[in-house]
Amino acid sequence: MELRAEPHGPHVVVVTIDNQPRRNAMPRAMMAELAALWDRLALDGTCRCIVLTGAGERAFSSGADMSGDLSADPETARLVNHALLKNRAYAKPIVAAVNGDCVAGGLELLISTDVRAAAPHARFGLPEVRWSIYPFGGATVKLVQQVGYVHAMELLLTARLIDAAEAARIGLVNRVVPADAVMPWALETAKTIAANSPTAVQAVKQQISSTIADHAASREALEQELGDRVRKSEHFKEGVRAFLEKRNPNYT
Repeated sequence: MELRAEPHGPHVVVVTIDNQPRRNAMPRAMMAELAALWDRLALDGTCRCIVLTGAGERAFSSGADMSGDLSADPETARLVNHALLKNRAYAKPIVAAVNGDCVAGGLELLISTDVRAAAPHARFGLPEVRWSIYPFGGATVKLVQQVGYVHAMELLLTARLIDAAEAARIGLVNRVVPADAVMPWALETAKTIAANSPTAVQAVKQQISSTIADHAASREALEQELGDRVRKSEHFKEGVRAFLEKRNPNYT
């Protein structure tokens, strides 16, 4: 299990989430590492564009590691928010190479990226409500802004997964490309972005991400309250238990 950051050429850095036995899930330690990595890359004068992907072919990321710590006190929430760039005005552009399934916190990380391509076999979804988990990584605010109310609500409330073609149709990703072309496409796109004026590119990105971040930050207290309410419920205990036991939950 590791998080890799590798240069590709003089101005592009490839960040890879690698926890393949758990579909590139991110335990708290990896979340902390990712948060610190964003800080380092923000200060790296040579880095003009970032490519974000998952290791292997099965998953981009399945989000938080459900077998680990699922607490979300305010300090933990700040760590997760930082890792997922939930309400930060991040100036460096990020290109997502979605190599496989992108669900839960993985999708919430995806919606903090700027340009996205997906392999045909990739699936997308927010299954949290099925397991009685509140999706506090940004989806309840950002997803509506990015794909519109009805598409966002369908994903958030049904917990169903959609395929890459539908993700492109609703605007969740820019395009679907053959699996072996996802990373080359992302690298070429990042190279094109990096060839432009970094001053102008980062100013554009910062202005747009500031607007989104301000909206998300204004809802943070409510997010914490709602998340705490869900986690204190008996449904939360049953949902997590059912997930770990690989069965359907019973919400009586």
